[in-house]
Amino acid sequence: MAFVTRQFMRSVSSSSTASASAKKIIVKHVTVIGGGLMGAGIAQVAAATGHTVVLVDQTEDILAKSKKGIEESLRKVAKKKFAENPKAGGEFVEKTLSSIATSTDAASVVHSTDLVVEAIVENLKVKNELFKRLDKFAAEHTIFASNTSSLQITSIANATTRQDRFAGLHFFNPVPLMKLVEVIKTPMTSQKTFESLVDFSKALGKHPVACKDTPGFIVNRLLVPYLMEAIRLYERGDASKEDIDTAMKLGAGYPMGPFELLDYVGLDTTKFIVDGWHEIDVKNPLHQPSPFLNKLVAENKFGKKTGEGFYKYK
Repeated sequence: MAFVTRQFMRSVSSSSTASASAKKIIVKHVTVIGGGLMGAGIAQVAAATGHTVVLVDQTEDILAKSKKGIEESLRKVAKKKFAENPKAGGEFVEKTLSSIATSTDAASVVHSTDLVVEAIVENLKVKNELFKRLDKFAAEHTIFASNTSSLQITSIANATTRQDRFAGLHFFNPVPLMKLVEVIKTPMTSQKTFESLVDFSKALGKHPVACKDTPGFIVNRLLVPYLMEAIRLYERGDASKEDIDTAMKLGAGYPMGPFELLDYVGLDTTKFIVDGWHEIDVKNPLHQPSPFLNKLVAENKFGKKTGEGFYKYK
């Protein structure tokens, strides 16, 4: 009887271990790589929702600028959210900022993190080198995610030994205001990883949508061809950019016209995405380059961030 009991207990113990290993990761500690607009925004919303965050970039100067930007953004949020209670707003800002640490050494901080979110330059080689290095130092349970908007998640994940714990987590700019997050599942991403990232997105107050690892995911796959077709319409002389913008705002109910949006997103960013898709599928008419867009980018006219794109800005 004792032998049977021991066998039963072993069975229960083994079953419990298997069940525990299949449980979702509850993300509490987040490491964000990249202190630009996207990375800083992700760090802000994570810290504001009770997560401890380490924001990583190459220099202390970049990180100081990022932290300053986060503080300014938080004060705007607090002013609106705590309009009737400025003291509570101030406490919210201070508490959120205290949850964000900074570092210039990613490898030294990923050993105790639950999730690494990468938001660096859109360059596959650079991303692969980063994740290959971090893979050696991160804990076994740590999930890796890329915020790429145009590169294939699978190609980035293949640089690591944790393809089952790798996915896309695509936020939208400005992160504190935009509710959508695209959660990208590769053929190798485990269901446990996918569900953990969906739960994390919800914990941030975002609305996650699921998509397979297809070029552009959902939003950009539909948006970029629309923007490119607007450019072609203008290039052919069929309509002015002003009338095209007005038509889409008044006729389709869009908050911005395609040329206004192109200038906001950055013409260099749009060109990068289209060029990448064109390399993958040369014959696809939706992915054909635009001579006029190429010309503007060659002249360093990227849109609002440079003061001129399709429109001029003061």
